[in-house]
Amino acid sequence: MSDEIMFAEDTDEEAEATLKPWKVLIVDDEPEVHAVTKLALSDFVFQSKRIEFLSAYSGEQACEIFEEHTDIAVVLLDVVMETDDAGLRVAEYVRGPLNNHFTRIILRTGQPGQAPEKDIIVNYDINDYKSKTELTAQKLFTVIVAALRSFRDIIVIEENRQGLEKIVSATGDLFSIRSLDGFIKGLVQQLSSLLGGTQDAAYITSAVAAPNPITNVTSDKYFVFSGKGEYSNHEGQPIEDVISGEHLSACRQALKDKNIVYGDEYLVAYCHSKSNRGSLLYLSGLPHKLSDNDKRLIQLFSQNVQMAFDNVLLTKDIEDTQQELLSRLMRAAEQKEENSEHVDRVVKLCELLAAEYGLPQENISLFKMAVSVNDAGKVELPQGVLTEINQLDQSAIDEIRESTNKGYQVLKGSKRPVIQLAAILARDYFERWDGQGCPNGLSGEDIDVSCRIVVVADAYNTLRSAMGFNELASHEKALALMNEASGKQFDPMLIDIFNRNEARFSQVLQETNT
Repeated sequence: MSDEIMFAEDTDEEAEATLKPWKVLIVDDEPEVHAVTKLALSDFVFQSKRIEFLSAYSGEQACEIFEEHTDIAVVLLDVVMETDDAGLRVAEYVRGPLNNHFTRIILRTGQPGQAPEKDIIVNYDINDYKSKTELTAQKLFTVIVAALRSFRDIIVIEENRQGLEKIVSATGDLFSIRSLDGFIKGLVQQLSSLLGGTQDAAYITSAVAAPNPITNVTSDKYFVFSGKGEYSNHEGQPIEDVISGEHLSACRQALKDKNIVYGDEYLVAYCHSKSNRGSLLYLSGLPHKLSDNDKRLIQLFSQNVQMAFDNVLLTKDIEDTQQELLSRLMRAAEQKEENSEHVDRVVKLCELLAAEYGLPQENISLFKMAVSVNDAGKVELPQGVLTEINQLDQSAIDEIRESTNKGYQVLKGSKRPVIQLAAILARDYFERWDGQGCPNGLSGEDIDVSCRIVVVADAYNTLRSAMGFNELASHEKALALMNEASGKQFDPMLIDIFNRNEARFSQVLQETNT
């Protein structure tokens, strides 16, 4: 491509104003070099982007600027400044401690003999070596264009790598809510990098993932599921709250026509769905006019990304159905009207406590279903035994051993992880942190963490629900009783977590009692 063609791209001043300039750092201890360089490149434009010049007059100052600016595209670096090798030390610092392998380093020297080109190229990670005398205005232009092309391509490759990394990390558990979020973010980043990079992006859907779990929404509202750039902190918000004006009108037009709407520097693509309402892919800050190949990529993305989203909604619906079925079966087994909401509350309390404890999301999903059947070992126990938060007498211990053994025998032997965990919960529910529990006298971390969590959640729910008491215990009274039993009946770490989040636990009961 000729120089004239490169300069011919500088035709649309309004478009240039919307694009971030290339950052070029000049490092030289001679002010004249800075002035001449800026003058030679004063009208330089590459891909509709001008140059933003940064200046450093010593190696130490250059290192400080590199620490402050992580997006420097090219550095014109003098070798001899405050020391004979100051420029070389800067190059080492950039590639070493700063781990910056993106910036293109062009070494300029007025004393070639003091820094031989062959030795410098071999021993230092620089990209070009020029004598100041040979860098005419024309040669400087050529060198900068070549360096910026390299920088641009490296950044696109890096964005591709990051996008693929997110996709690969999500494929292990594609259909969980959390990994789907990572999967879609990876796809959005991958697509935007293929288009040359975009400033902002959002995946907009009628199902909400944040801040609440995914739920199908029957109204006409659409929400941001995943965002990049300006929209990275707007997950879960209606599109009317984050997008406005012409861009919002384009979103509505894409929904109405079920098609792709292209703007001057943005696009909105409708993503078709076979089982749910469609979604929108919104990209803004496009770096250039989209080619036919770009549009084919967008069309392919919009046709296929919604399939993954549909699958996660279906998977979650199946999991919710399983959990509700287990919960209803246990209610039927208990045959006690006052306990109809007991299981639901304990499941929600366990979910919160397990998340704060740090259990992985996939373990929590399994745990929630197992909790629904952990009462299998308590069906035949008197209510007074269930509400006892202190020591039990021998007759109560004998009843517990017999009942928990029955529950364990019913559940053990299954190959299903949910039933296996439920068997452990049924068997070890009455074990105590201090080892004074039953049926086996387990203590401390020998008791499965899931069982330790259920005991805390169940105790709080029981105390607040007046199950077996003459009157309902207040939140403060329940909290005091549980703290008294910390290190005895309960895992002290879990009680600490409970204390730090006690308002959230109280809120769970208020929400489930309404």
